[in-house]
Amino acid sequence: MKAVQIVRPGELRVIDIEKPSITQQDNVLIRMTAAGICGSDLGIYHGTNAAATYPRIIGHEIVGVVEETGPDVTSVKPGDRVIVNQVVSCGHCYPCSIGRGNVCDQLKVRGVHIDGGYREYLAVPASDCYLLPDFLSDRDAVMIEPTTIAIQSCTRAELTKEDTLLLYGCGSLGSSIFRIARQICPNIIVAELSDEKLEAARAQGAAHTINTETENFLERVLEYTGGRGSTVSIDAACSKGSLMNLLKATGNAGRVMTMGFSTEPAEINQFLITSKELDVRGSRLQNRMFGTAIQMILDGKLDLTGAVSHTFPLTDAQRAFDFADTHDPSIRKIVLTFD
Repeated sequence: MKAVQIVRPGELRVIDIEKPSITQQDNVLIRMTAAGICGSDLGIYHGTNAAATYPRIIGHEIVGVVEETGPDVTSVKPGDRVIVNQVVSCGHCYPCSIGRGNVCDQLKVRGVHIDGGYREYLAVPASDCYLLPDFLSDRDAVMIEPTTIAIQSCTRAELTKEDTLLLYGCGSLGSSIFRIARQICPNIIVAELSDEKLEAARAQGAAHTINTETENFLERVLEYTGGRGSTVSIDAACSKGSLMNLLKATGNAGRVMTMGFSTEPAEINQFLITSKELDVRGSRLQNRMFGTAIQMILDGKLDLTGAVSHTFPLTDAQRAFDFADTHDPSIRKIVLTFD
């Protein structure tokens, strides 16, 4: 069968590998139908994802059809359409013991530490499979995984309807966070350098927007918050200087969420954190949030249609990654298909 492997940074190959078979542990065989290209996949390709090991079959936004199950599996059956949890945790370490398996001491992420879903077939435990709503297409279902990341970040931020949220960046990650946050908190400020994305955020309910290239960021935040700053700030840009900007823009007793994976040193200021008594928190992956995201879709609270802008066959993965690197403004989500 075909698979896409990053051999080393900058080298992508479509390779032939043996089709997996089910085992006692990996007791569901899935025929893959769609897999999203995420920023972290591009990071692995470019060698900027500090968590990745090589060579690696990447892909963690992965959807498919159950082809075969082990004799004891009752949660799914052949023909079921599923999305696969990317987090593999031990269940026994300290983080797992307090319900935070997404930062397990022995954490393995499909497509990062172990081979992922850019391949025609994948064998996984039944517990990692989540049934998809019948009305949701396979390519749109890819967006459930980024949605779980957004739910995790809003949960870690303890976002409430009383908060004023400052969302820094509204690209693929930021727009997913915005989609979840607006259901919790009506007062959202979106800061972005793209006027097109800012216009979309306003149309979707952002209370205020700031163009970080043409406006004074801190002045605008203070203006829109009555001079005190945001109560919650989420860094969805994860760029040089973004964390420092949010430390400055967040008011006393606020929460600042960082989601970046860069290992480059970042400037911070202890005085800003201590004097305001800020909570600076990381948010990584998701912690059992697939069920929550799917229930939101079933309840009509979440519409994932229209988020995918481009599709490429699996065997054209190089062309897809090259296109992603152009940063064409038409790109929202790129999906690999397995037709």
